[in-house]
Amino acid sequence: MVNFETVVFYVFAAILLGSALRVITARNPVHAALYLVLAFFTAAAIWLLLRAEFLAITLVLVYVGAVMVLFLFVVMMLDINLERMREGFWRTLPLGLAVGILMAFEMAVVLYDRWQGLARAPKVPAADYSNTKELGRLIYTEYAYAFELAAVILLVAIIAAIALTLRRRKDSRSQDPSEQVKARRADRVRLVSMPADKDG
Repeated sequence: MVNFETVVFYVFAAILLGSALRVITARNPVHAALYLVLAFFTAAAIWLLLRAEFLAITLVLVYVGAVMVLFLFVVMMLDINLERMREGFWRTLPLGLAVGILMAFEMAVVLYDRWQGLARAPKVPAADYSNTKELGRLIYTEYAYAFELAAVILLVAIIAAIALTLRRRKDSRSQDPSEQVKARRADRVRLVSMPADKDG
């Protein structure tokens, strides 16, 4: 007999797949970003069903509350040429499908192995189990080097993004401190000797 939790899971999974499909098929980039927000919310709901409350709240606060707001701000502020964006869609479609099929195959292999392990020996968490504490223990013990490596890669990506978008405009005014330090009083101030007015 199907329980209520399974029904809710499949409903959220269907919404997640539909919104993810609309992210890549929506013509308006603002609509695509809003569908991505919906996908994040439904993924957070699925994580709640899996009793991963910390990850669900982090997904909502970080991605929906910060990253997606930034995406929407950039998309709405920039004048994006939609026709130019659609030009290379069909040219890059085979490569995108190949990468997607490969990712789906890898996920299926990992999930099948995990499902087989759970079917053999299902684990019931203890009453005082905390997934937040367990996540912190794993990050800072077994996966400490991987966590630090991911942080370094993100830092390099931030610096690269800043370097790629930093452009010098000809009409912008800026100060050069080295030139300001070289300035002398004789270059800036000129003393003029004028005769006194004796008629007054």
